Amino acid sequence: MPTDAESAAHDDRRQLQRELLRRARAGTARRTAAGPAGPADAPAAATAPEAGNVPRAGSLPEAGSLPEAGSGPEAGRVPLSRAQRRMWLMERLGGAGDSYHVPFATRLRGPFDVAALATALTSLVARHSILRTRYAEHEGEPYQEVLPTPRTVPVHVVDTDPAQAPALLRRESARPFDLAAADAVRALVLRHGPQDHTLLLTFHHIAMDGASLETVAAELAVLYASATGAATPPALTEAPQYADHARREHVGLPGFETELKHWSDLLADAAPPRLPRRAADAPRTAARPAAVHTVPLAPAVPDALRALGAQRRATLFAVTLTAAFAALHRLTGDEDLVIGVAGTHRSGTAMRALVGLCVNTLPVRVDVSGAPTFAVLLRRVNEALLEAQRHRHVPFDLVLERLGAGARGADGTALVRVTSDVLGEPTVLRLPGTSAEYVDVPTDGAKFTLSYGLALDDAEQPRALVQYDANTLDDSVAEAAVRDYAALLHAVAADPELALGELPLPGPDLVAARDGSAPEDGGDPAAQALRAHPEVVDAEVVRPAQGPAVAYAVLRDGVGPSGHELLGLLRRSLAPEAVPAAVTLLDALPRTAAGPLDPARLPGPSAPSGPGTPADPRAAAVTEAFTAVLGLPPTPDDDFFALGGHSLKAVQLAERLRTDLGLPLTGLDVLQARTPRALTALLGERAARQSAAKAASRPAPRSRDVRPGTVLVTGATGGVGAFVVRELVAQGRPVLALARPESAHLIASEGVDVIEGDLSDPDGLRDAVAQADAVVHAACTFTRHDVDLAAMRAMVDAWRRGPFVFVSSVDAYGHPGTDRVAEESAPHEPVSPYGKAKLDCEAMVLGAAGTGGRGGASAVRSPIVWGAHDRLREQLRWGAIGTLYQAARQGRPIELPRPGTGGHAWYGAAWVHAAALARAVAECLDRPVHGVANACSGHVSWRDLAQDLTELLGTEADFRETGTVPRDLDHRWHYDSGRLARPLRPRPGEDRRTVLAEMTAAMGPTG
Repeated sequence: MPTDAESAAHDDRRQLQRELLRRARAGTARRTAAGPAGPADAPAAATAPEAGNVPRAGSLPEAGSLPEAGSGPEAGRVPLSRAQRRMWLMERLGGAGDSYHVPFATRLRGPFDVAALATALTSLVARHSILRTRYAEHEGEPYQEVLPTPRTVPVHVVDTDPAQAPALLRRESARPFDLAAADAVRALVLRHGPQDHTLLLTFHHIAMDGASLETVAAELAVLYASATGAATPPALTEAPQYADHARREHVGLPGFETELKHWSDLLADAAPPRLPRRAADAPRTAARPAAVHTVPLAPAVPDALRALGAQRRATLFAVTLTAAFAALHRLTGDEDLVIGVAGTHRSGTAMRALVGLCVNTLPVRVDVSGAPTFAVLLRRVNEALLEAQRHRHVPFDLVLERLGAGARGADGTALVRVTSDVLGEPTVLRLPGTSAEYVDVPTDGAKFTLSYGLALDDAEQPRALVQYDANTLDDSVAEAAVRDYAALLHAVAADPELALGELPLPGPDLVAARDGSAPEDGGDPAAQALRAHPEVVDAEVVRPAQGPAVAYAVLRDGVGPSGHELLGLLRRSLAPEAVPAAVTLLDALPRTAAGPLDPARLPGPSAPSGPGTPADPRAAAVTEAFTAVLGLPPTPDDDFFALGGHSLKAVQLAERLRTDLGLPLTGLDVLQARTPRALTALLGERAARQSAAKAASRPAPRSRDVRPGTVLVTGATGGVGAFVVRELVAQGRPVLALARPESAHLIASEGVDVIEGDLSDPDGLRDAVAQADAVVHAACTFTRHDVDLAAMRAMVDAWRRGPFVFVSSVDAYGHPGTDRVAEESAPHEPVSPYGKAKLDCEAMVLGAAGTGGRGGASAVRSPIVWGAHDRLREQLRWGAIGTLYQAARQGRPIELPRPGTGGHAWYGAAWVHAAALARAVAECLDRPVHGVANACSGHVSWRDLAQDLTELLGTEADFRETGTVPRDLDHRWHYDSGRLARPLRPRPGEDRRTVLAEMTAAMGPTG
């Protein structure tokens, strides 16, 4: 059941709203520039109500002239806007995936200059500081901070057939962002031929909305023209900066009290539309799959609807919204309805070119009772829409916080679960000298349960459109709904004076769905729904005379969704009274000889355990956490939202329980479980899985009593960890390798015991460390620095004997002021978030060394690692020097910094052979360095490396030395490696050319 944040986390993946996100405001004379937002955070859209700039009271300080120098966003930390805060929360809640990625793709035919595009992108990022902004938190509160403009924004180029383009575009758009590193825009060019390319720009929604895309497209065309020198483009005016908007909003928040009262009074007794529930026996998935149905309309319909609106002082948007209210009334039978529409925080001329997230959700509440004519209903809708527009600057999440539990139905359903919009032409990047074609990059997942739309992207063939959550609505219902919506648009275009009762009757499928059909005789509806799941082979529900109902399920082959995920599916598809308190997974259901379920042999009260079960320490922890975070002691079945919970409190509650219990838990888990009883059951299920995995992976025949000197190696299936394991086994050392369950088979061999786990499981890490006599920590998430730090903290806490070797990175040095870097030199700003995380981890392990029985510690800082391993090949292909590799592979011109540029005589990379690094790590087990040591095999100039790669790949490239330094080639440091010189000495086959040959030979022609 979606809530304000739950809907945002699980529903923000639907194709319609993604399409809206990229739509241009093609008819700006008819529409304002804003996009629809979701229940707490919506992506931008193409079209918004045509209400104009309606005066408002208690609004934010007006954005006047552009900020003066020194008052702009570079002035330190800035609070997030409320829209950004929602994005940040969704990232922290977990489970968002790529829901908040904004792909923008264009097919370009004609002469296209990739270098000019990189120059234009870099200029764009320089103009709009939101595209180089990092996001962090201090004492639980998020903030944003602008970083300096990069020397260049990399543009990756891949040669591919057009038929392969959709999969490559989808994969690139789904790659995660690192918001802590100002990673908000990526560029990929697919080259299909000399004059045929597809360009994909992928933004993060925290920095981009639909109106911003129009600005980006227009400015990028001007900047590209300037970079090519083909024409003299018009000068761009100074750009407004998003951080100034965030500051103004933050200052103006106290002035919203009057408008908040308006919204809370308006929505106090509102309820979500009662959409038809999906059949209990319909298969479901843990995801929220999006589906779309369309019906073509007569070409004259849009103009007729515009004329209807003009006669009654309404816009096309208001007319189609009225049709959506009429259709929703016919679908549900409800007379008091709420539909969500677009809102924007942009106002005034100074904000027209603002790039950033400025979307808002406007709930429009309309009474459709009394059998009004369509014209009368249009007047009601238009008045409600204009009133919502007058108060559009109040962030919707503030309204939800004020409403509390009243913002949802009795079953937790989000108030805004239905939306309406008009889709215009998509935004296309039109670069001088090329023809442009919009390319859709499809995404999965439904943002809302149901969305009505009028699609005008094809002027000759308008369409009525319905997009829906296929887990919640039956396909037949959705198909009938779009046919009904199309029939309404045709009918009112011909005669707006028809009463709602005189409009074309809905089809029989719609009537049956609204009225509900008697369920087939098949027992409990929750059991029916569970049995319908493709991965469930048996299920039963026990409903005792006292206490909550409990469901029991058996998975096919013992694998599939968790009980918690199955419970979430039941909540989204069944009436609240039919949902059990918990779903417990069993290997088999106990049955009598005659076949019926034998309740006496089912697990006892522990299955639905909650805070009322004193024997369960997790129950007490949940109760304490609820009390501490929400300020009220809960009963087992109290609802998180009814107690005043919201997204941020869900994150805080999850972090507290994760720390106290050492079990994986996210804010999204809290939002889905909602009650202490369900959350305790979820934690119990995860604890049981964790214990079972440990018991299964712990090798009894090779206990520590038999194998003293066991070395724990984390990241054992990674590029570095695999070489470390190989080296330790060759030396005859017993190894305990930590690996994820799906990868454990890759390292199972003589001399290696495997324990399943990963960095997100602190309790598992502590258990693994406790079994070992020495630790080599070579695992890293690369982008989840909070996870890396929590993992190191857990390991150091459990470390009680023997040496500890941490494989760190030379990134910890930052940007030293000298070109030669001595071991243990102090860091020099700027230090990347990745480098800072390495420094923090080093401090933890080095600070604990020699205390409490612990041995010595070594932090081994490595540069780029090369070796014959698939993970290392991937890093060569797409990592720090991926741009150079791709250019060499494709035979493209390679621009290299000229020696002496910026006052530096050399530019290049430090590198280490993975086998040499493994020997250095093993050396530290016997002779800890008690500090920091560098591990470098050598240093290679960019020109020499480019020459090696082109020769090995069999390509020819033109090397061009320039007086500029691309961002990914801005490296000029030599790292001393004296402390580990002996093990780092190269052995036969460990020279640079040989290792590169081993890596490139296995990549294939498309590598």
